[in-house]
This record gives sequence, C-alpha cells and structure tokens, in this order.
Amino acid sequence: MTNPSLTLQGVTCLLPDGRRLFSDLDETFDVRRTGLVGRNGVGKSILARVLAGLWLPSSGRLLAHGTTHYLAQEPARDTGATVASAAGVAEVLDAIARIEAGSIDPRDYEIVGSRWTIRQSLEQALHAQGLDYLHADVPMQRLSGGEAARVAFAGALISEADFLILDEPSNHLDGDARRLLIDRLEHWTNGLIVVSHDRALLRHMERIVELSSSGLRSYGGNYDLYATRSEEERADAERELDQRKAERRREERNLRDQRERAERREARGDRGARDANQAPILLGRRKERSEVAAGRLRERQEHERAVLSERVQDAARRVDDRATPVLRLAARGAPGPFRVASLDAVRLTHLGEPREQVNVSITAGQRIGLVGPNGSGKSTLLRTLAGKLAPAEGHRQAWAPVAYLDQQLVDVDADVSAVELLRAANAALPESEIRTRLAQLGIDGLASTLPSGKLSGGQRLAAGLAMAIYADPPARLLLLDEPGNHLDLPSLRALEDMLRTYEGALVVASHDEAFLERIGLTERIEATATGWTRTPC
Repeated sequence: MTNPSLTLQGVTCLLPDGRRLFSDLDETFDVRRTGLVGRNGVGKSILARVLAGLWLPSSGRLLAHGTTHYLAQEPARDTGATVASAAGVAEVLDAIARIEAGSIDPRDYEIVGSRWTIRQSLEQALHAQGLDYLHADVPMQRLSGGEAARVAFAGALISEADFLILDEPSNHLDGDARRLLIDRLEHWTNGLIVVSHDRALLRHMERIVELSSSGLRSYGGNYDLYATRSEEERADAERELDQRKAERRREERNLRDQRERAERREARGDRGARDANQAPILLGRRKERSEVAAGRLRERQEHERAVLSERVQDAARRVDDRATPVLRLAARGAPGPFRVASLDAVRLTHLGEPREQVNVSITAGQRIGLVGPNGSGKSTLLRTLAGKLAPAEGHRQAWAPVAYLDQQLVDVDADVSAVELLRAANAALPESEIRTRLAQLGIDGLASTLPSGKLSGGQRLAAGLAMAIYADPPARLLLLDEPGNHLDLPSLRALEDMLRTYEGALVVASHDEAFLERIGLTERIEATATGWTRTPC
C-alpha cells in the first residue's frame, strides 16, 4: 500500500476497574521506524494493541490506512499452539490443505488469496532465523523462549503487513539473535512500531515516541537523541518546578501582606467610627460592608492560591514524567573474605561437552559478565555457583554469603510484602530502618506493604536486591540472571548506577551489551564452542 499510516484521534483507554490509563492521545505513525518507550505501567502494550486494532479504546478512534501484524511480548505456547499458528499462517495452511483435498469452498480461496507459497515462505523465514530443524506442525510447548520469539518474528516478516507492531521483540533473544533482529528490521520497508527498552535496538529507529502521564511526545531521531533531549527536558522541568515554588512563596507573602493591610485599615476605620460617635445602625452597616469586602478578599486570595498550586502541581507532574529512579545502597558493612566462591573441577548437570567442565574462582570486588547464546548453560552455571544445583562432579565452595536472583525472581514470594521479605532476611532491622532502605531502592509508602506480586518488575527486582544486600549477614557475591528483563529505561539506568556502586563480587548473565558496559565489568566469562573462556575487560 502507498503511504500507510496509523492515526490516533483523541484516544482514551480506561482499565476494567475504571482507572484511566491514558487520555486524549493524538499522533500519526508513518513508515518511519518508530520506537515506543515509556515507564512500566504507563500503557505501552495496550497502546500497541490499540494501534494493531486489537483493543478498542474507551473513547476516540484509530484511523488505519493499511494492514497491521502484531507481535506480543510472549508468543502463544499453550496446548495446541504450533509453529504455524505462532507465525500467523495456520489458517492459510489449513485452507490450502482443504483445497488440495478437493475443497471448492469460496471461503478457502478467499483465505489463501495470493499466498499459495506460504509454506515455502515459512520454511525460508525459519531458515533465516537459524531454525531449519522446525516445521509448521511442531508444538510451541517444545520450544525455548528464544526459539518461540524467533518463530513469531519469522511469521511477522512474511506477513506482508503494511505495519509491524512489535512488543519487546528482543526480550528472549541472545546476542546473535538480537543482531539478526536489528538487521531484518533495518531492511523492513513498510511501517514499523517497536515497544522496547533495548537501547541497541532503539538506536536503529528513526523516531522515538514516548508515552507518559502527559500523553505522547515525538522525538525525531534515534535513542541517543531521545536520551539527550529527555535529560535536557528533565533539567528544564526541575528548574521550572523550583521557579513555580518560589513564585508561590512570593505570592503567599504578598497575599499575607494584603490581608494584614486590609485588617489594619479596617481596625483604624472601626476606631474612627466609634470616636465619631456614629449611630449604631451606621456602625452595623459599616461592619457589613467590611465583612463583604473581607469575604471578597478571601475569595480572591483563595483563587490565586489555587492557581499557584495548580502551576506547582503541573510542574511537579512534568518532573515526575522525567525523573530517573534512584537506587541507593546503605553504607557497606565489615569487609568480607578475599576469596568468595569457587567451582573446582566441576561438571555441570544437563550440559554436554565441552561446556559441562568448568573451573571458576571468584574473589572480592570482581565484576564478571556471563555471556553466550541461549541454551549455552549460563543459568546452570549461576545456579551451581549459588548452591541451588549440585554439580555432577567436582566441588562448589563459598566462603561468604551468596545471593542469586533468577529471571523469574522465584525467591521473591509474590504473596509477601517487601517489608516482610526484608524483615525475614534481617530480623535485627527496626521497622523504620526497613522502610528507609526499601525507599532508597525505590519501594516506598504503600508499595512496601503490598504483596510483591502486585509490584512492577523493577520494584520486585529491588525487593530481591534488598533481601540480598541488607540481609544478616549481607551477600558478598551477587548472582543476577538477566536482571534487565522487563525493566523500563529509567529503571534500567537506575539499576546500572546502583550496581556500579556495589562493593561485593558480582556475576551477571545478560545479552544487553549496553547494560554490561555500564556496570563496570572487570572480566567476562563466555560460553563458546570450545568451552568457557575468561577474558579481562
């Protein structure tokens, strides 16, 4: 289609419980590669579904010129889902099969349209994704998260849609698959909208659109330009807030001075009227006029205060939209041992040669990035270091407390509040100190008392970090498996800043190169075809 576009006109979405997610959105998406960013919980995924025509807004409308293909964060892997259904071609393949079996139903021919070679197209797309061993009828339940994501993306590429709308397409992909994703998207010539926190991917966009509580804001250019502009706007918003607060203080003084002058004038008038022996009826009328004037003054001042307060609140909302979370660590405790943990002549379970054999020694202050393709054994290595998984052979030793946070944060009990989790990890901490330390990690007020399952992904990760760092005794080795998954960009930057200040030993498995670069690694351990290789940074 020539010049496809998606236009939002006054789009508002309410959640089933009546809460307003976003309102009055007006924006046009053209064929430029567009990254859609915003805080967790602001409504990016729902907005993506609105743009795909899969979610009806509460008010407003979507004007779609062209077809769309939507890729959800988690491809369907339930019972009955196949590679064909995940790739979005099952209906067409079924119609072709019926026609080949003798069907003359016009609906089957309508379903197929011009896509008679769809099976060959699927095979070619799977081959391009390194999935030659799959075919259309393979159940999705057999696939890993990375394989499922690549199948769904292969289906998107052969969809012939005028717009691809992809929700966090790189979440389950390793480094090679991420690079392939970026390459394929750079060669996509139709419209593209990508919801993502992957900075490497966002750097290949031509436009960034940010969703916030204030609405949609478009930035021409890629992630780097957006990050620069966003930081400038944050500084401007903070300056404006300071100015509005100062303006309110000045005006409050002026209003107080006005009221005091009016009261002094009134008092002088009352004394003058009494000294002049005015009749009581005249004094009464004078009093009524004074009360009316005082009432009008109060109303005017209350209106001016409301206007000033609204200006401050507007400025504060702009600061909130731009504010970066700050995760702070308390002062470090007594130093731990020099040698922290080791795997000596260990044979890892569930892995084949050559990566099943590993020797690792970790000392205080080391900061190790664990890298390699999906399925190479990184999580197995972390779990073995953590003592969660016994080695098939060899010895695992730890000379200091070790904390492990897996991708699903299974040790952060979804039914228990962050306050209770930290109290269980350190019974000696008083309640006030628990709340203070949680607030330093971005979990304050009501959030600290909610079941952790109701918190955002970033807050649940922070609760897990609190359990590790503030435990009695505190962890001296922190093992993190893809900690950036499902974090929004501000929370990801806050986590990076916090981990740079962490003084214990650190081993982090991640496919996010930007994240690894920012946390100050001392070395990398990579899963290669010849085994585990260790390289200083």
